[in-house]
Amino acid sequence: MSVYDVIVVGGGPAGMTAALYALRNGKTVLIIEKEGFGGQITHSPRVENIPGFVSVSGNEFADKLFDQIIAQGAEFEIETVASVECDGDLRIVRTEEGTSHEGRTVILATGVKHRMLGLENEEDLVGEGISFCAVCDGDFYAGKTVCVAGGGNSALQEAILLAEKCEKVIMLQDLPKFTGEARLQDVLFAKDNVTSFTNVKITALRTEDETFKGVTIEDRADGTSQNIDCDGLFVAIGLIPENEGFKDLADLNAWGYFDSDEQCLTKTPGIFVAGDCRSKQIRQVTTAAADGAVAALAACRYLNQ
Repeated sequence: MSVYDVIVVGGGPAGMTAALYALRNGKTVLIIEKEGFGGQITHSPRVENIPGFVSVSGNEFADKLFDQIIAQGAEFEIETVASVECDGDLRIVRTEEGTSHEGRTVILATGVKHRMLGLENEEDLVGEGISFCAVCDGDFYAGKTVCVAGGGNSALQEAILLAEKCEKVIMLQDLPKFTGEARLQDVLFAKDNVTSFTNVKITALRTEDETFKGVTIEDRADGTSQNIDCDGLFVAIGLIPENEGFKDLADLNAWGYFDSDEQCLTKTPGIFVAGDCRSKQIRQVTTAAADGAVAALAACRYLNQ
């Protein structure tokens, strides 16, 4: 069995950038991804906030990054990591498929999942009417009508950005009141193009010829339903980190994110974290890539000691 200098868990922008920087420093790298390389960025049909690209699809960006690390000599496996164990100077990565891989360092770039509504056709409409990021996708709905599902700080912040671009923003909150900060509510609801519904549940996504056309909502109090026409739906009901299996190696904060600062270090020597799985204020492709570089260089310093 080969012993790699660096094993990267996760094939999103953070993980692939970490692999790139480690490879450029002469290290051997294995990157393990459970689904498809690229992470959440692949859900965006057009991305316009990556330096150096006027416009690029998320899939194209992920493909370019993957080709780049393969050309540099990265090895990869499509497997689901179940655990990471420390055995002296070795880090043993075990997978649900029953395999194990040995490395001298491990970078956890496990990413996050967007919490979904759980509706029929929802997955198929991601990037085709359903979005999660106003910074990434808001420009595509300039002059149009959008709905925002959620009522916390994230939903309010998304809606404030969208209200600057869209003709109309409709807030859909499933609780009797909005739970985000009063300051954000004051800013948002002072805007003339923002309306809201509270205590409603989105029960269906409406399409016509496979094109997103709006949602159906149900009043939780009286059970009445109505259709709302809109060009896009921004879902902002939370993110789900998948870090629980690594909590013995890296501390988690109250929300389940790795409790690590910009240095991307953990309490376990030789274990580093990077990307959206880490506690941070801004989760964008650029900040994920930055984490990947920081974590890889930290791993290289550890290896060179």
